[in-house]
Amino acid sequence: GLMGAYGCALHALQQHRRAPRMTTTLDNDRLAGFSYRSRTIHCKGCTNACLLTINTFDGDRRLVSGNKCDRIVNPATYIKKPETLNLYAFKQQYLASLTPQKGGRGRIGLPLQLSFYELLPFWHTVFTTLGFEVVTSPPSDWDLYLAGQSTIPSDTVCYPAKLMHGHIDYLLKAEVDAIFYPGSSYNIDEQKGDNHFNCPVVAYYPEVLKHNIEALNDGSTLFITDYLSLADRRFLTKRLHKILNEHYLLSRSEVRQACADGFAALSAYQSAIRRQGELIIRNARSRNWPIIVLVGRPYHVDGEVNHGIDALLLQNNTAVLTEDAVAHLAQKRKRKVLNQWTYHARMYDAARWATTQNDVEVIQLISFGCGLDAVTSDEIRDILHEKGKIYTQIKIDEIANLGAVKIRIRSLLSALEQGGRP
Repeated sequence: GLMGAYGCALHALQQHRRAPRMTTTLDNDRLAGFSYRSRTIHCKGCTNACLLTINTFDGDRRLVSGNKCDRIVNPATYIKKPETLNLYAFKQQYLASLTPQKGGRGRIGLPLQLSFYELLPFWHTVFTTLGFEVVTSPPSDWDLYLAGQSTIPSDTVCYPAKLMHGHIDYLLKAEVDAIFYPGSSYNIDEQKGDNHFNCPVVAYYPEVLKHNIEALNDGSTLFITDYLSLADRRFLTKRLHKILNEHYLLSRSEVRQACADGFAALSAYQSAIRRQGELIIRNARSRNWPIIVLVGRPYHVDGEVNHGIDALLLQNNTAVLTEDAVAHLAQKRKRKVLNQWTYHARMYDAARWATTQNDVEVIQLISFGCGLDAVTSDEIRDILHEKGKIYTQIKIDEIANLGAVKIRIRSLLSALEQGGRP
């Protein structure tokens, strides 16, 4: 509420300076005759099928809410190719392009959540090269969450972890021969932090799934959850061969080639993200748009997790980058906190890069259920405040009402126009 009040005051001041006019607040007589009509419809502009609330006031004035884009509500501002200004949209399209190919070794399922939002190009390529038909679960939605809800053991875990239960349920119903979801304590070492751990949920959630979804233990579907790490490429080949050879007849050379192809595919994905980031920066600056680095974790790209916040920024004439598109532009620097998590190290360096750019700001997406974000939020805030930048935080989980988020974003943009400082 307070952010909204500030935003309204700044907006009113700005409008009055541009064109001074009397207040439009209704007096008692006009208020007595005030009326409005409200109805809800599902938008048919795309597959999102947003539930729109249309309020019609006197004089046929309308206010439409509930939309995640401007395709129907305000076509003049709708961006036909969002990937040219929104890196979230680019990533979603890239991952969607990884389609299955028929293979002779059966169908293997990959759940598109948590670490797979970053490593899908690697694992999709590995198993395709090995002759499997790779079945990827679809992008998350509310129905998928409900499908797995009964097997969630803790309501305090982050929303992406809860969604993983729905992704496993989808793959079970797809009757794949096996589901591959390995445990992994370590991420790839990007030389950004003091270590390169995955967060505990990303690292060990296969154990939770294995012990809470009965269908994974009835023998109908093989569930491969052995531990491995992509940090050591030579050892990965040996480890993966050992794991898969317990269930499939594979040679060491086949696995070695598959891993080489997988790392090439992952490198191509990472390079594509950086190139697209450069394109988005150029496009934004040609339009004189502000640029927001929407920092978070790879799985925040999931539309059900971010609730369309990236599209909302685009509606407000703001370009969107992700932390992994710009983190490499900042050199490693010692932090005040123990910097041992790969995802966090990227966010810190992305924030540091943003402080060197006049037209770039940072919004951090955090989860109610993530204890580690208590550390990252303080550190990112300090990085930004030291250089006179505004720190904005948006908490995301099951809550899908973007009303408060819209207020916060518009307040931030208004403050920036006024030369705001923390």
